[in-house]
Amino acid sequence: MTATGLQRALAAQASAQKQQDLQRYFKTGPGQYGEGDCFIGVTVPQIRKIAVQYCALPFPELKKLIRSPIHEERSAALFILECQNKKATAGERGPILSFYLEHLQYVNNWDLVDLTCRDLLGRAIADGLQDSSILDQLAASDNLWERRIAIVSTWYFIRQGQLDHTLRIARTLLSDPEDLMHKAVGWMLREAWKKDPATIEQFLQTHYHHLPRTSLRYAIERMAEPTRQQYLKGTFW
Repeated sequence: MTATGLQRALAAQASAQKQQDLQRYFKTGPGQYGEGDCFIGVTVPQIRKIAVQYCALPFPELKKLIRSPIHEERSAALFILECQNKKATAGERGPILSFYLEHLQYVNNWDLVDLTCRDLLGRAIADGLQDSSILDQLAASDNLWERRIAIVSTWYFIRQGQLDHTLRIARTLLSDPEDLMHKAVGWMLREAWKKDPATIEQFLQTHYHHLPRTSLRYAIERMAEPTRQQYLKGTFW
């Protein structure tokens, strides 16, 4: 079982039309957030179907995939890493986390971030395998994807009903210039609202004048329409 075998399996599913669609969807043009990323035209279900057949791939082979310039190969590597993490014992999860953190520079589009960080990094922090200060370090990064990892990793805690990390990182990212970050912060606030509406509504009111409009719209999406309109108009006082 080798990286080469997986690469061939992906190449066999490649589509020129899908390649164009994916490069447009993931904003790979000059000046866009995914500038220079290369696609061969394989869909996520196809990648996942192939990746599950290679879940035992060792780190040296995974390294070849995650460092690939081809997006689908990096995606397959991360699917495999996630698969290994789910099946791993407590002792095995440490090396998996280390591999992930050592290769963060290749987790460089929103789909790759969102696929992995909740259960790889978020869970590791919750289980004491990694100090939570890494979230603050990532949130302060100049790298867009590291900042997204910081906030989306807190989704693991949200699902446990723990909102402190989400609120802390959201405060740090209130002034982030990137629209993708505004969406990610709003998304996590919306997930947190499902667990504790009162706490999140207080957060939105406290930071209303500094919260990007996109973050607000994402955060209030599931609220009752009269309440949602109050937040849009700022008439909740």
